[in-house]
Amino acid sequence: MAEFDVIVIGGGSSGSAVAGRLAEDGGRKVCLLEAGGTNDNFLVKTPGFMPFLPKAANYRYETVPQKGLNGRTGYQPRGRGLGGSSAINAMIYIRGHAWDYDNWAALGCAGWAYEDVLPYFKRAEGNVRGADEFHGSDGPLCVSDQKWPNPGSMAFVESAAALQLPVNDDFNGAKQEGFGLYQVTQKGGERWSAARAYVEPLRGRSNLAVMTGTLVERIVIEEGRATGVTVRRGGKRETLRARGGVVLSAGAFNSPQILMLSGIGPGEHLREQGIEVVLDRPAVGSDLQDHIDYVSSWETESRDFIGDSLAGTWRMLKAIAEHRRRRTGVMTTPYAEAGGFWRVMPDSPAPDVQWHFVPAMLEDHGRTKVKGHGFSLHACVLRPESRGTVRLASADAAAAPVIDPNFLADERDMAVLRAGVRLSHQIAEAPPMSDYRPRDRYPIDLDDDDALDDLIRNRADTVYHPVGTCRMGADEDAVVDPTLKARGLDGLWVADASIMPRLIGGNTNAPSIMIGERCADFMKRDLA
Repeated sequence: MAEFDVIVIGGGSSGSAVAGRLAEDGGRKVCLLEAGGTNDNFLVKTPGFMPFLPKAANYRYETVPQKGLNGRTGYQPRGRGLGGSSAINAMIYIRGHAWDYDNWAALGCAGWAYEDVLPYFKRAEGNVRGADEFHGSDGPLCVSDQKWPNPGSMAFVESAAALQLPVNDDFNGAKQEGFGLYQVTQKGGERWSAARAYVEPLRGRSNLAVMTGTLVERIVIEEGRATGVTVRRGGKRETLRARGGVVLSAGAFNSPQILMLSGIGPGEHLREQGIEVVLDRPAVGSDLQDHIDYVSSWETESRDFIGDSLAGTWRMLKAIAEHRRRRTGVMTTPYAEAGGFWRVMPDSPAPDVQWHFVPAMLEDHGRTKVKGHGFSLHACVLRPESRGTVRLASADAAAAPVIDPNFLADERDMAVLRAGVRLSHQIAEAPPMSDYRPRDRYPIDLDDDDALDDLIRNRADTVYHPVGTCRMGADEDAVVDPTLKARGLDGLWVADASIMPRLIGGNTNAPSIMIGERCADFMKRDLA
């Protein structure tokens, strides 16, 4: 039976950071378990291939039918393989607003205020702009500026400025408010996932075992302590032992799933699935929060934009060849090149809507190809009031979890999204975007609340930031305490977006990596 000091479940954004930091000094024997593959291929590494990644790199989950989306089933892509969702995402580097972390502290998560987490963001970051009060320059996560943004993305920022919305060239600096180009997690024109940042530099070390293609069936609990993990690998079942502890970093859907498979979760639900209850924890799989998002879309005659046409196809073929030779050009695009943050509600403590501008027409998460050229503009609700759940479909670890985000169940979320969509259209209709003569692909009377609400419910969906299902808190109902230890058990930590008590105002990859960095520090202290 293989034995390690620490076993980390999940090689995604947080898990890569935890495993890398625990293994880097050579003093601990660490095992990193990942259900997917290595993700070490040019499709994953090439930013512009994001819409065409192999199915093996994405769990491609779906939600239950959503009442708030007129009964539609939502799509929930999740990264599978080393790097997790950082290997399939849009590479946007956003931390959230300082208020988010101060609010966590106010909710009882001592040590998680902005001044507490900023050093960990900086430690993780290798920003090409250099180090300053807000940024790090020598961390493993490469953060760079876009060198070949689309002209339409620049025009979008100028149109926002025409409406007196300020330009912001650093959303992670002194102020988040404003519009501009996003920085991205790329290095030398390639995607820089969390695995490339934290795991790959240590491959080959005797104290780090990386096991891909390994499905975790359950965490082994003995006398109130996590002592190992039962896995399926290569058609065989085996148990791996952990002397020091187990870290669960499988993400907002799979972390609660694995806890429930291990007998930790809502007791009644576990008994319904035939699972022996080890610890009755109703909060496991509850408090699911996600950014509900509406994508406005316009068609234009301009070939500035990425599109499906003879000219567009020829342009992309040349771009692929250029990127293969020099790692430059259009194929470095993150697609969501520009965006912004703004308050649309006067009582919001921080920006309540985020925009992502894409210089292409999007339909159904890019899964449906649209003929012609144009652009799209996402608007998402940053701090939704709606809460959902993750539950088990069965006691089979290979089965997808039952995901119910409960989108737009709270009318306050619709009010914010409605205002955000209206501002999207104001920006698109202002110069210089208006010079493209855009034609709205879903025209309605935007002043008609009922018509707009119906359009939103017919087309809105996630923008891929689920959190909260293993909530951190000082209260006894919380799944983990502020040091990320599982309440009621020894030897078990949870480190990923599932521990967020409230969804942050922005993309969740960078915060997930920060959480992994913090967990590694907590564990080093406890295991010393």
